[in-house]
Amino acid sequence: MSKLMISVSGIRGIYGESLTPDMAVKFAAHFGIICGRGTIVIGRDSRTTGEALMHAVVSGLLSVGCNVVNLGVVSTPTVLLAVEDSGASGGLAITASHNPQNWNAFKLVDKNGMFFYPERAEAYKAALETPVVYAAWDKMGKYSEDNEAIDRHLKKILAIPYLDIAAIKSKKFKVVIDSVNGAGGLISPLLLKELGCEVIEMNSQPTGHFAHVAEPLKENLTDLCRVVKEHQADIGFATDPDVDRLAIVDNNGDYIGEEFSLLLAEKFVLAINKGDIVLNLSSSMASDDIAREHGVKVHRTKVGEINVGKKMREIKAPIGGEGNGGIIVPEVHYTRDAPAGMAIILGLLTRENRPLSEIVKDIPHYYFHKAKIETKPELLDKIIAKAFSIYADYDKDLQDGLKIIGKDFWIHIRKSGTEPIIRVYVESPSAQRSQQIAEDTIAKITDI
Repeated sequence: MSKLMISVSGIRGIYGESLTPDMAVKFAAHFGIICGRGTIVIGRDSRTTGEALMHAVVSGLLSVGCNVVNLGVVSTPTVLLAVEDSGASGGLAITASHNPQNWNAFKLVDKNGMFFYPERAEAYKAALETPVVYAAWDKMGKYSEDNEAIDRHLKKILAIPYLDIAAIKSKKFKVVIDSVNGAGGLISPLLLKELGCEVIEMNSQPTGHFAHVAEPLKENLTDLCRVVKEHQADIGFATDPDVDRLAIVDNNGDYIGEEFSLLLAEKFVLAINKGDIVLNLSSSMASDDIAREHGVKVHRTKVGEINVGKKMREIKAPIGGEGNGGIIVPEVHYTRDAPAGMAIILGLLTRENRPLSEIVKDIPHYYFHKAKIETKPELLDKIIAKAFSIYADYDKDLQDGLKIIGKDFWIHIRKSGTEPIIRVYVESPSAQRSQQIAEDTIAKITDI
């Protein structure tokens, strides 16, 4: 039996094993109660298990007196935006993001349209240990559907004040979009067409049968690279199933990496709207170079978009996000939003008036190596403690696990919030060096 993961990131598990509809009823009921039994907005990605879980969630929410507004199959940022704009008491996004097709999950949205803050998530986890107090027969909630949330989301993106929509349209960009048969097929092509693009769609039908491994990494996007090259497109975009992560392929059909999605967005926005930016601890050092170029600072937070979004809101950052392709555009919402990221990147292409491959050359290149340690749960803390002692003489950031900061490299060692593993991320000026640092580090810290 697989393990159910309950964390600040929400609740996720393998459908039919660690996550079942009867459990979903309970989770939803407790969520409705902690949100004051008010109106709850729900939406889901295209996973085949999503409809069953959606009905269970609706039942749980109605049973404790919540009114439910169902958006249907939509992106996660669409759900968050709908919660904020409607004044609802909260929201549930039924999605396992980039996890495999047999997984599903619930992301918990507060009334401000942002994911639960850590302390709020902890209160919810504690409530799950108590019995559900159902509403009386005459206090049942009401169910309704909202089919216009995607349209409102599109309008919000098209209203970003510093985007010259007419100029973007005039370029008539040829764009390939791979939505991996997730929720993105219902919003991304529409946005690109609104921006005057010639759109070549890949895997736009939201069937939930993902055309390839869902995470938008290089090894999973070989078809996108090929199609961009075949059609001589200006750019290729890829999203994960719930459309909060954006990966990019350049005009030569080369995958440029999720990190560059955020870096390109920073390059565009900071030239127009200066201000300190916010990233998580595992995002690239290249952001520091871009920030220095524009005379602003980089603020780093714990991994998790709620931590980034919260800090962005606090300091009124003009742009921010996570290096996994998560771009946060505050004029739209304080959440990772791949469609908003697409609009920003097309704005950059318009302003620069040169191929993406040339623009990318202007950004300092560092190289990531990402690894993980699978071990016994009782050894996780011992491994991190060993790392602390080995790198005792280095500068460190302890906000989220352990980040070791060298002269021209860093190592981030942290327990995953969604899987029972330790992640080890390294960045340095060369791919070979990053891999070697990661391998050496893992060998040293697991020798216990």
